[in-house]
Amino acid sequence: MAASRPDAVSTLTLADTEISEGLITLRDCLRWATSEFHVHGLHYGHGTDSPWDEAVALVLGALHLPWDVDPSVLEARLLPMERARIVSLVRARIETRRPLPYLLGEAFFAGYPFDVDERVLIPRSPIAELIEHGFAAWFPEEPPARVLDLCCGSGCIGIATALHLPTAEVDLADISTEALEVAKANITRHDVGARVRAVASDVFTGVAGQRYDLIVSNPPYVDTRDLATMPAEFRHEPSMALGAGRDGLDIVRRILREAREHLRDDGVLIVEVGNSDRHLEAAFPEVPFLWLEFERGGHGVFALNAQELDAHAASFA
Repeated sequence: MAASRPDAVSTLTLADTEISEGLITLRDCLRWATSEFHVHGLHYGHGTDSPWDEAVALVLGALHLPWDVDPSVLEARLLPMERARIVSLVRARIETRRPLPYLLGEAFFAGYPFDVDERVLIPRSPIAELIEHGFAAWFPEEPPARVLDLCCGSGCIGIATALHLPTAEVDLADISTEALEVAKANITRHDVGARVRAVASDVFTGVAGQRYDLIVSNPPYVDTRDLATMPAEFRHEPSMALGAGRDGLDIVRRILREAREHLRDDGVLIVEVGNSDRHLEAAFPEVPFLWLEFERGGHGVFALNAQELDAHAASFA
């Protein structure tokens, strides 16, 4: 997070109408938003990593323009109502510290848009790269037929998997009924209801008797210390989807203990634990977690196959 600059002058002391009257083109709006974000020292951790990227995401999102829009549009003149919307969003982003995807009501994951609001985490998992490659490292010949997105939130992991793997059947499982409402909206949005279903489930309770080729989970994993020191933006996300006890492993331990019962014999478990990777290694030093590397950055995602879960079942009990 960049520190705010108390010596810099913000134009937000002016009325919104006065600001918007001075912004004519899309380029004007991008420059102005970037300056304001820089002055106010926002945190960027929900899909962007700089004031410029945040400004681009906000302006394009506000104008319903795609990311790959022709650069010549930068000189386009905006209607007064368009400029007013951009100014209002910039002010809200700065004054409330709400993450931009909540303000826009949408986030992109693995190349697809998803509905998001404060009922769910904002999609940002590096697991997106695995989805885009069809989990080919584990399924080089045939894609997984049955997939479970555990602790699904918005359903982005499971739905994106279904979109990238058009023969896969996917279950989305979450304990939060509010999160499942968002997941169901995204199932409808992407028209995958024939292959994707949302299930109320406390970890595996709602999928009893089901077995999967692949279980993927981005569960709550933030430890007590990290939770207490998170930037203000993260405090808009549901706390139950973030915190998981002193070492962040309350849910992960259950997943490790119970996953084998729901995996086929050649199945694979992939779980994101983020900064709690060090706690996991300390808790289970004998387990050969395969820590995955990502081209676009990200860490703290491990994979274990069914045989490895069998071999270390005593450790997880």
